Amino acid sequence: MPNDISTRLGRLSPEIQAIMGVYALYWKLEETFDCIKTDLSHPECHMLIKLDQPKRMGVLAADMLSVPSTITATADSLEKAGYLTRERDPEDRRAWLLVLTGQGEEARNMLVAEAGDLFHRASGLNKEETAEFARLACKIRDNVLKTGIPEGLKK
Repeated sequence: MPNDISTRLGRLSPEIQAIMGVYALYWKLEETFDCIKTDLSHPECHMLIKLDQPKRMGVLAADMLSVPSTITATADSLEKAGYLTRERDPEDRRAWLLVLTGQGEEARNMLVAEAGDLFHRASGLNKEETAEFARLACKIRDNVLKTGIPEGLKK
């Protein structure tokens, strides 16, 4: 019986290999994400990364697969720390947009760069492979959202 893990896993179906690969990547990224030098919490880092442009909190909740109350608490914390502000949505004056401040933009740029480096180190994928993986991951995410969000996020 071979000891080489790739040989052993190679006998599994492609679906199981894909699931195991996604779990391993997720585990490794979560572990190494703590290496990023910041005083921000994981939800705060995730929110900054997702704020690539001003967004309503409902849109951000959907993007982050989170409940609105979590988004509000995280936004309150980031606003208090000076990373974002709330501005009226010019398309609907009843709605508010979350907008990064200069400090928020700087933190976001650092997080995006660090997360990209972590991904490449954890995954071992080159730029072309990363682009293909991103395309497939977006397709998977879209299908998951289309077929129903996980039960724990429906509250």
